[in-house]
Amino acid sequence: MTIADPFEVLAEPNRRRILDLLHAAERPVGDLVRELAVSQPAVSKHLRVLRDAGLVEARVDGQRRIYRVRHEPLTAIDDWLEPYRRSWPDRLDDLERRLDAMPDDPPHHPLHDDDRDEDNERTRP
Repeated sequence: MTIADPFEVLAEPNRRRILDLLHAAERPVGDLVRELAVSQPAVSKHLRVLRDAGLVEARVDGQRRIYRVRHEPLTAIDDWLEPYRRSWPDRLDDLERRLDAMPDDPPHHPLHDDDRDEDNERTRP
């Protein structure tokens, strides 16, 4: 499996929602169907894709399959994101410096000033 596989799998919003639900607790398919308001075949298909990518695993409990998140692939994604995450504080500091250098009062736009004058004239006695 390449690092691109989990990203491609997680690009689909319902799969991310499934992971969010499974992150909170193990769940059978029926619970996921109710929570997502998606058909059982669609949830099963998403679970198969997540399972094939190694992001979830299932255990058998009687006649049900109980799904849970596998954290190892998510750790690999987190490791890949780390250099990007480290660059954010510097970028946010740059943004803060730019914002601090800007004047506090917003510039007045001539069209908006005219509109304000007309509004004031209408409300004057």
